[in-house]
Amino acid sequence: MKRLLALVVVAASSFAFADEANVASAQPAVAQYDYSTNLDIAKVISLSTIPNVCEVVPATMIYEDHQGQRHTIEYRAMGDGCSQG
Repeated sequence: MKRLLALVVVAASSFAFADEANVASAQPAVAQYDYSTNLDIAKVISLSTIPNVCEVVPATMIYEDHQGQRHTIEYRAMGDGCSQG
């Protein structure tokens, strides 16, 4: 009986691990943007909200390329809190 219980636990954990691996592979890796990065942007899906601070902050863009592949890229942007005065 203990062997059967151990086998059931191992099988269940194997299925859970396989499902977790499928979810992880479905999400695109986050790339870091720099000036040498060649971007193929056909459609912007979303842009992160830029905070109301006067400093450089991290930002994220999710986009689709011309082949329909979805990409996530991180970049640095100036916050929206700087006054023109």
